[in-house]
Amino acid sequence: MAEPLRWTTTLLATAASLCLVGQWSHPVAEVGDQTPLVVEDRLEPTDFSPEELKLLQRRFGVHGPQTQLAQLFTSGVDQLQPLRASTLDRLRELKPVILRQAAAHQVNPMLITAVLFDEIQHSKPGESLPFIAHSGLVKTHGPAQISVSELIHQKRLPANPTQEEITWARNQLLDPEMNITLLAAKFQRLKLALGLPESLMLQASRSYLDTKAIATLTYLHNGKLDYPARVLGYMQDPELHGLIYGGRQPNPEITV
Repeated sequence: MAEPLRWTTTLLATAASLCLVGQWSHPVAEVGDQTPLVVEDRLEPTDFSPEELKLLQRRFGVHGPQTQLAQLFTSGVDQLQPLRASTLDRLRELKPVILRQAAAHQVNPMLITAVLFDEIQHSKPGESLPFIAHSGLVKTHGPAQISVSELIHQKRLPANPTQEEITWARNQLLDPEMNITLLAAKFQRLKLALGLPESLMLQASRSYLDTKAIATLTYLHNGKLDYPARVLGYMQDPELHGLIYGGRQPNPEITV
């Protein structure tokens, strides 16, 4: 097993700093013997430096910015109220699975919900149909847009699966409950890969470093630089918040 990631002090206040055990719960980062650096006043958590991008590219294979045209299309889709209403209805159906898997994998349920909202909202017509999934025309499947390779990462498939095993994996990905299970497990896996504790429940409202960790995880999930800002915005959406926490006793500790 590879040794835990060790980042240089020049990246301490960036996404790389998240891998230093114990740093994420505090908004202040120590850099050697210098005065503590208050990172909230200096950095935008959804911005990634060239060094960070190179590091994440080398380790995880993420692939950079989305084109401006694609970003405009995404923004336009978000303005379609009938589509939003349909997506919210779908999320209400999935709520029990979201809460169950969030608890099982120590992942913020609002993070799972925000990712699902984005992926369902911007899914391509027909891609959830089995014959499309098994055609090989699309690489990601289900409400969270998970690929077959994620099952390999999670040791649910061998490194070189047969065609029969790939067919089985695609069927698993098309099952909404299994798809959300895989998403929660993916975030748990990525947390461990970044050196974060398995039990850490990231909350964007708690600190800059928690927010930066969420931005990094969502970037690793989707691979597009505009994606973390969208997901963090959805995590603060009052309607999505009410969907997940509505019907429970008021709890002042609930955060995003």
